[in-house]
Amino acid sequence: MTKLAFKTIVAAAALALTAAAPSNAQKADPAGIVRKMHQAFFYQGESFRARVKMTLTDASGSERLRELTMLRVNMPKRGDQRYFMYFHAPGDVRRMAFLVYKYPAKESDRWLFIPALSLVQRIAAKDAQSSFVGSDFSYEDVSGRDVEADEHKLLREEEHGGKPCYVIESVPKGSASYKRELSWIDKAAFLPLKEEYYDVQDQLFKEFTGEEIKEVDGVPTAMKRTMKSVKTGHRTVVEFSEVKYHLGLKAEEFGERALRNPPGSWLK
Repeated sequence: MTKLAFKTIVAAAALALTAAAPSNAQKADPAGIVRKMHQAFFYQGESFRARVKMTLTDASGSERLRELTMLRVNMPKRGDQRYFMYFHAPGDVRRMAFLVYKYPAKESDRWLFIPALSLVQRIAAKDAQSSFVGSDFSYEDVSGRDVEADEHKLLREEEHGGKPCYVIESVPKGSASYKRELSWIDKAAFLPLKEEYYDVQDQLFKEFTGEEIKEVDGVPTAMKRTMKSVKTGHRTVVEFSEVKYHLGLKAEEFGERALRNPPGSWLK
């Protein structure tokens, strides 16, 4: 065999191996990436507490402030989860409370206590994508959407804010208020750094950013989260402080009775 023929065979073999080898984008499991993102963003630690400042700003720059406490407890044996939010200020929302029973394989149960009416309102599943207490976040944004409710596709890998990310497209399998969502997921921490929501006309209408990533009790945490309504210019900024994980919260403390009689020891 001549040297030229040998080199030709080697080159052809190398080319064939290159063509056959899947790219990183092909090898990665997009649904698996989204599951890891949900674990990192919604499930870290057996329990969680944070003081939250919520700033709602309209297109003219006018601001409204809200202060609340967010509590979460996981139930690992069943995969269930409890979310509880209690509003401290201002006066028109003081004592308002939001409770979520989140399940791994069925629609979440959600309730909102409106103190001015002394009314507990159940949030229907069809309203899960509506505004959460007048903010740019939906009820579903607050506690998370079922991974299996969407078809996921890895579009590419690129940097966002200097961090390598997976860019995932998620398309609802059933009816939804939007056509698709794009997520930039940090490849190291699996936190969502950016999300874009497109309406049924495929126009960008809502954008999320996760910022100020800090490690708290060993857990990477987005301390600032912003949701902006692109068409109206309205935005909601959520800033966390006094964040703690692994508190030993009990799920029994967050029954429906907690809406009217919240667990005061965790709200101070």
